This record gives sequence, structure tokens and C-alpha cells, in this order.
Amino acid sequence: MNTDLNPMYRWEALPWRQIERDVFKLQKRIYRASARGDSQTVRTLQRLMINNRAAKLLAVRRVTQDNRGKNTAGVDGVSALAPEDRLELADGLKVGAEATPVRRVYIPKPGSEELRPLGIPTLHDRALQTLVRFALEPEWEARFEPNSYGFRPGRSCWDAIGAIFQSVSKMDKYVLDADIAKCFDRIDHDALLKKVNAGPTIT
Repeated sequence: MNTDLNPMYRWEALPWRQIERDVFKLQKRIYRASARGDSQTVRTLQRLMINNRAAKLLAVRRVTQDNRGKNTAGVDGVSALAPEDRLELADGLKVGAEATPVRRVYIPKPGSEELRPLGIPTLHDRALQTLVRFALEPEWEARFEPNSYGFRPGRSCWDAIGAIFQSVSKMDKYVLDADIAKCFDRIDHDALLKKVNAGPTIT
């Protein structure tokens, strides 16, 4: 895996296909190690991922150019970065630093007059979150149930609808429709971090 990207590259001239390929190859190694239950190799590869320059560059590109919320500022008021600032941000990413407080805004809930609180991190913290996601996602993709569709890469509600149709079209099934009130507002973060068990570098 090529981790020695020339630091003299301009942002626009970076070899993005190579960067994406390198990150994906490392994610595949994490996935395979997780699938065979090799937790020590998973942790080693995850540390390699969060310190890898290609992964840092791609994380910054995701949050500053690719994501729909790229122009939404956090508490620091920064909503757009020049190419040289993106390079500086990528080079300064270090997992383990204390996060900046989020900017709290309230948005309306669909079909209701109630407002839902939304926390908006800074671009720096969003890039760190994306970098950590690059490391954690393949581990858990190897362990999730094949018939789960919520918040999974490459899956959507249409995939879930298709799976339900294939299941119920052959025979009658019971369907449970549940709405867990304020699930994400009340979730136990300590229990969630314990379940993730990502190691001290990430948690």
C-alpha cells in the first residue's frame, strides 16, 4: 500500500483514484481479518488506517467537497476551505484529540410542530469522524447480519423493501412495526462504546 504520497502535490493534482484504491484495499484487509475473527490484526490495521495519509486526504475530501453538508459551519464558523487549507487540515488530523463543541440548531420534525435538536461538528471534527469510520466500518460490515439495512454503506430503504417483498411473497409473515421514541436522543453512549470495543486509540 502506497502511503508516501508526495507532500508537494497540489490538492487538485492529487492522484485521487490511487488514494481511493489504497484506502479500499486497507478496508478489505480489515474486513477479512474481522470475518475470520482475528481481532489483533483488525486493531493493527485500524491503527494503520487512522495514521495513513491517503485515508486522511480522502476523509477531508469527503467532508469538504463530496458531502451535502459541506457548506454548513460548526461553532468555528468555517464552512468552506481553499485547496491549500484542505491539505493543511489533512496533515493535521490526529485521532485522540478532544473534540470541539457542536453547534446546536433545531429543525422541524416531519409531520409535527416539534423541533428536533441537531448538533453540527466543525469540519475538522467531521473529517476525524470520517477517518474513524473508514477504520471501523469494514470491521462491523463483516459482523452485521446480512438482512439488516439501516445506516449501512451501499444499502438503502429500497433494498429493505425488495428483501421484504421477496420474503412475504412466498408465504404469510408476521410484521412488527415499532417506533422507538427519541431512540438516538436517549441511547446509552457508554454502552455503545463498550459494544464497539475499538481500543484506546479510537475511543
